[in-house]
Order: sequence, then C-alpha cells, then structure tokens
Amino acid sequence: MRIDTVRPAEGSRTSAKRLGRGIGSGLGKTSGKGHKGQWARSGGGVRPGFEGGQMPLARRLPKRGFHNKWGKSYVIVNLSVLNGLPAGTVVDYGYIMENGLAKNVKDNAGLKVLGGGELTVALTVRASKFSATAKTAIENAGGTAEVIE
Repeated sequence: MRIDTVRPAEGSRTSAKRLGRGIGSGLGKTSGKGHKGQWARSGGGVRPGFEGGQMPLARRLPKRGFHNKWGKSYVIVNLSVLNGLPAGTVVDYGYIMENGLAKNVKDNAGLKVLGGGELTVALTVRASKFSATAKTAIENAGGTAEVIE
C-alpha cells in the first residue's frame, strides 16, 4: 500500500446538494423547500422542543427528585468480598482501591462496609462507616472494626 493510493471508503464521501441550479437538477426553483410558509423563509423553522404552541413535553411531565447538597457518597464493600482475603490483613480505603475490590465513587466520603455475605477470616477493617451486621460479623470472626474519620 502506498500513500498515493489511499482513498476514503466507497460511499463515505457525498457531494453537497447544489440547490437552485435549474429545473433539471430536481432542486431548482424552491430548492426543496416547498411553497411559502415558515420553513421556506430565510432563518425559518422553530426552536428545538417547540410544538406549535401546544404545551411542550418537557413541561407536561412532572418534576422528580432533588440533589441533596449535604449528602455523602461512600465507596461500598460487602463482607463477601473481604472473605477471600488472607487472615490478618489490614483493610482500608487504600487497600480496597489498589486491589480493585470496589468501584470508586465521585466525591466519596470514605469507605463503608456492609454485612452482605459471610466472613470467616479475622481481618482488621478500617472504614468511615460500618453497618451493624458488618461490625458484629467482623468481631465474631475474630477481627476488629475500626471507625476512622
């Protein structure tokens, strides 16, 4: 292959419509705009979402929900994920992110451990928050649950 033989894919490049160039072109006289009316005028047409004066869809539908500006998002991890780790491991936010054990959350407020699944390994878990079931499960397995700020 040589650089002088490189061409666009067949049919990927189309020539522009040449409007108003005589009756034989099929796009002469009114240039494909029909007769008169808003759409035939220069700068004609309506803004996006305009429905001819009818109440637009965006205004007919109800508003829902709100954004809590004081709400906090946590990186969430379940006990079932921690169960496969070696005994005596210190699990914190850094460890979770390095090993890809949870998805990161935008503007997160730390790590939260939930009690989904079983834990049979003694671990030291340092997190911002624990659910009650997670805390008891960690302690019952012989580990410690440390709350950090």
